[in-house]
Amino acid sequence: MTATIAIIGALDEEVKLIANSLEHVDHRAQASLDVAHGTLTTNAGQQVEVAATVGGMGLVNAAATTQYLIDTYHPQAVIFSGIAGNLNRDLHINDVVLGGTLRYLDTDMRLVGQWKPNTEEFHSDAHLLDIASAALDAAGIKHVIGTIASGNYFVDSPEKVKEVRELTGADAVEMEGAAVAHVAARNDVPALVIRALSDNADTDYEVFKEFDISEYADTAAALAVDIVRRL
Repeated sequence: MTATIAIIGALDEEVKLIANSLEHVDHRAQASLDVAHGTLTTNAGQQVEVAATVGGMGLVNAAATTQYLIDTYHPQAVIFSGIAGNLNRDLHINDVVLGGTLRYLDTDMRLVGQWKPNTEEFHSDAHLLDIASAALDAAGIKHVIGTIASGNYFVDSPEKVKEVRELTGADAVEMEGAAVAHVAARNDVPALVIRALSDNADTDYEVFKEFDISEYADTAAALAVDIVRRL
């Protein structure tokens, strides 16, 4: 049986390289999504099916997209690939944080954690983390397996950065990763969250949205493709 991997990004720039890397690709307009469905050839010569899509920004968009891809394509793993704000003083722009641990910024997990997977934080799959680390080492990209914080607001000031660090101890902050890992865990599907650092979480969104983020998005996307090829 051919393995299937689902790959999600929040923005067009985060998925473009992945979709363009697929062979025998077709596009399926489903559930308000444009799903690029095709194949990649692994380093061992095997064919892997990939369903890649832009899910949109925010926790609900990420959760809905993850559940849809799981229900429709029955993937053996879900990968989120994208950019994030840097909170780690030892890291720099275009370094990578792998989501060893993912935490919500704005959710009381004492309540939510009463349901499967009955936890107050979430984790990327250990095997996928090992593969990602090996791929990053081979590419010479500085990275950590760290903590990623996810919330429904844009962190863009020293005050918010301080608050996020104190609440979560995170290395990076974004708006989707914990929701992807949460839904994947509910479905017993291994997940991996990859974040290339695009800024230091100190830029107002109205300014940030004018930035060209393709370089940083492509760092994460190329890593996602390399991981699939290493499976």
